[in-house]
Amino acid sequence: MDNANPTKTPPSRLILASSSTYRAKLLARLGIDFEKQPPDIDETPENHETGGDLALRLAKIKATHGQTAPQDDPLIIGSDQVAVFEGLLLGKPGSPENAERQLIQCAGKRVQFFTGLALWRPRQNALQTKVVTTEVAMRALTRAEIARYVVRDQPLDCAGSFKWESLGISLFTKISGPDPTALEGLPLIALSEMLRSEGYQVP
Repeated sequence: MDNANPTKTPPSRLILASSSTYRAKLLARLGIDFEKQPPDIDETPENHETGGDLALRLAKIKATHGQTAPQDDPLIIGSDQVAVFEGLLLGKPGSPENAERQLIQCAGKRVQFFTGLALWRPRQNALQTKVVTTEVAMRALTRAEIARYVVRDQPLDCAGSFKWESLGISLFTKISGPDPTALEGLPLIALSEMLRSEGYQVP
């Protein structure tokens, strides 16, 4: 039996509002053709904004910020991820020194990741949203292990300073959450459900 919504006509095209190669690689796993449209937005947190609120707000802005023609019927995916350690937001390190500093700080402790997801169909004024929470337990790490890891995996564009889908998995003792792909930046379980509701056949 077809699991797509039979009352919905699939959109004219699917757009990933992201410049992330990680998200594009994840979305490609679903076998649906899509376009990439990198957004240009301000990602500065607002005062007293929690990690989950920030991730959801940015995901919604990414999904809804673009302009579409009146006759077009696209479906636009926006997603953003925020890492939180002991109440503090962790940004992307940008340099090996900052990556090592983040990992030294988080070693032996727990880090939460909030992955916001938004699916926007402007012609129908339909917006679906979700925040997926993942908690990572970091093992105790020596400075030599941390330095070696940063050199080998180069996680400079990753909040939390690791790539769990790569060598970063060796830094953990446990991952807790409903969707492992959320930790990489795009929660495919939630996204698949949203896409089915919009008329896509997934699988």
